[in-house]
Amino acid sequence: MKVTVFAMPTVPATSDERVALRPVGRNPERYQMMVQELRGLAQLADDYGITAFATTEHHFHTEGGEGNPNPLLMFSHLAGLTKRITFIPLSVVLSAQDPLRVAEDVALFDHLYPGRIAVGFARGYQKRWIQVLTQGRGAAAWEPTDNGDARNRAIFNDHLAVVLKAWDNDVFDYRGEHYQVPFPYDEGVRGWAAPDWTRRYGADGEIDDEGVIRKIGTVPPMYTCRRPELFMPFGISQETLRTAVEHDMTLMLAEGRPEKFGELCEFYRTETERLGKPRRLGAKIAAVRGVALGDTTEEAFDVATRTMGYEWQQYFSLFGGFTEAFRTPEDAPDRPVMFADEAACTRRLMEVRHALVGTPDEVKFQLDDLHRIHGDGELEWLVWNFFSQGILPPDAWKKQLELFVEKVWPAFR
Repeated sequence: MKVTVFAMPTVPATSDERVALRPVGRNPERYQMMVQELRGLAQLADDYGITAFATTEHHFHTEGGEGNPNPLLMFSHLAGLTKRITFIPLSVVLSAQDPLRVAEDVALFDHLYPGRIAVGFARGYQKRWIQVLTQGRGAAAWEPTDNGDARNRAIFNDHLAVVLKAWDNDVFDYRGEHYQVPFPYDEGVRGWAAPDWTRRYGADGEIDDEGVIRKIGTVPPMYTCRRPELFMPFGISQETLRTAVEHDMTLMLAEGRPEKFGELCEFYRTETERLGKPRRLGAKIAAVRGVALGDTTEEAFDVATRTMGYEWQQYFSLFGGFTEAFRTPEDAPDRPVMFADEAACTRRLMEVRHALVGTPDEVKFQLDDLHRIHGDGELEWLVWNFFSQGILPPDAWKKQLELFVEKVWPAFR
């Protein structure tokens, strides 16, 4: 089983310090502390043989959470300090990015650090930054009841198609509702100053007999593969499942309830098999989970409450459909899933199997059940939501990684 340490790049501070130093995300010294912690975390994960290191991409987080606005730039620095570990932006919000730049940036990273890049693609859910950064382009953040979701999906699909065409072809064209290559598509790019140069040295079909650019090719191409491994986070959209199947993406599932998790894994296996890609149950599946370890069960619960319980209760639960994966029959069906406090949130995360919490032996037992897809499967990826960075002191989050690598993971490597 492969393991990704998935950090939520957090400016180190206590709750009181976040008030006293507000906006702590704009505090240069504290931000530099975060950068230093990310360096240490990536290097330690690499030394331990962890498969991959990932962070989110978000913008304008003056509050101090999720403070990495450019994962590939950060990863280019961290890759130079490490030897083997793969880096994964989780995720590139394609509807808010220029797809040709995404294709170029990922390919360039593959040349600088061969074979050490994978990519997650998502539609985005944070209105504050998506609405500002995509002004004039019509993209919108995903919301469970948002009428603009269809447009968001259409933009995402156009941009995804362009990225994949750029990786797959020396030159290509594309006529979509929200993106065209070349632009404008029908007219082409007229007035190119060096048509003979392009005819002589460029690709066939790039320029027509009248000197009009009809296709383009991104430079560089990928170096070690045609495409990097692609990841797709799944929330509640069946369209997302179909996109992941169509493009052979690794499906990221935060769903913890064993029956529902197993159903999603079986659906994915069945659908990929229908497309002529038979594989075992659990292949191309990444279970997104919180992990908290301690010398005692009580210590582990305290760690879980201060990290994942705090983050889910105070922040992520505010974004609509995220907590649907934690719903139980006791919850009112007409209300969002909410919790009384961090401890109650943590207990629910454990109840629905989203959180693996306990001593190393207890977590090993929980992970064994997950690894088997609660049956006879074999999970390919564990994506560890590493909330400890920035909340716990470095010695404490280093202990979390040490306990997992030395006492839990060996049974599944």
